[in-house]
Amino acid sequence: MPTKQTLDTSQPGSATSRLPNNPAPALTLTAAVLGFALITLDASVVTVALPAIGSALGGGMSGLQWVVDAYTLAFAALMLSTGAFADRAGASRAYALGIAVFTLASAACGLAPTLPVLIGARVVQGVAAAVVLPASLSLVRQAYPDPAHRAKAVALWAAGGSIAVALGPVAGGALTTVWDWRGIFFINLPLGVAALLLLVRAPRSARRPAPLDLPGQLTAVITLTALTFAVIEGGTTGVAAFAVAVLAAVLFGRIEGRQAHPVVPLGLFRDRAVRVAVSAGAACSVAFYGVIFLFSLFFQRVQGRSALYAGLLFLPMTGLIAVTNVVSGKLAGRYGPRLPMLAGQAVAVAGLLGLLSVGSGTPAAVVAVLLVPLAIGCALTVPPLTAVMMDAVPAERAGLAAGVLNAARQVAGGLGIAVFGALVNGGFTAGMRASLALSAVLFVPTFWLSFRLAGRRASRAGR
Repeated sequence: MPTKQTLDTSQPGSATSRLPNNPAPALTLTAAVLGFALITLDASVVTVALPAIGSALGGGMSGLQWVVDAYTLAFAALMLSTGAFADRAGASRAYALGIAVFTLASAACGLAPTLPVLIGARVVQGVAAAVVLPASLSLVRQAYPDPAHRAKAVALWAAGGSIAVALGPVAGGALTTVWDWRGIFFINLPLGVAALLLLVRAPRSARRPAPLDLPGQLTAVITLTALTFAVIEGGTTGVAAFAVAVLAAVLFGRIEGRQAHPVVPLGLFRDRAVRVAVSAGAACSVAFYGVIFLFSLFFQRVQGRSALYAGLLFLPMTGLIAVTNVVSGKLAGRYGPRLPMLAGQAVAVAGLLGLLSVGSGTPAAVVAVLLVPLAIGCALTVPPLTAVMMDAVPAERAGLAAGVLNAARQVAGGLGIAVFGALVNGGFTAGMRASLALSAVLFVPTFWLSFRLAGRRASRAGR
């Protein structure tokens, strides 16, 4: 295995601390950021519109959960293969295909006459997004081979998604209130066209042909779908689905251990950096996306706010994410991943504990402020853990690494929403507090793992 690279610790004013002036990497980065923002915007826009979708198309809590998780499941499960697909087909080709399909699927969502049709179109969106995300990150990895430059480029890439997260609730609330929930999908059309036009001038990526692991991919899809179904639907059917998930997971492990080209090389997890990145990323996704899901319903169903008002209440939380991503990237580029990862997880836990005090009578403005620490904590954590994951693999395997990392994050976010939805069904306030406490507990082991990794890397850097 190639020697691991660590982040450059050059001073901010030095030549090596700046991104290259070559326009080709900058153009590639712009295209990658726009694509990532597009698929991120869709997730955050939809959450605020869930009550309106439920009123228009029917379906209880489980129906609304499937509107979110149909996208997330397809996104997460297929990303295991699409990361490798980005390497095999070339990141630029994979990116173009993903953006085109995502844009068409968005139009189908906006035109959906029934809830099942909407959920089906959301699955197609998720498939396309699964191609776009690892391909976009792979484009960044290939455009910026130097670790210090790459850390800053990854931070800008993450900031693009963060801006979309910030705009999503407000845009979703505004479109739902002024127009209709269908507008939250039609907004993707001009963004998709712009992303494709940008890619026309970006350099073409090299291909790396290799066979696909179809049995592994199939068992992964069965495992994740059955597990999510078990959590959302519950009852006797849920128990049967859970049994299917366990059997499929065991079969998946056996298949991956024997495949020459597995969708998830199990040996990848022997590297501590990979384990830290995956676990911390998963914890952040459970907390962040779970909280947005919970409080979108809390503001509208418990406190009776409009969709637009609910979206505006998320603005203090989401508005600081992009700036925090950039600060995190600079800290990682100068000091390594230790400081932003540990500080971020500590701040996130503090934010979750603060939200435990929220009840139906808590002023909405106070809740909006209490949401901020969680967002800052996750925004500090994600860019350095992404850079750690990218540094742990050679450049030609960047798509695979991106797929594994982001699949884990999407799976965690989807399962978090499924679990939280089940908890609030038994009583919203009590279920919400149980969900917040569970999210906080998940950060305990990831903090310890991050501390150990940081210590190891710091000691090596000092030699």
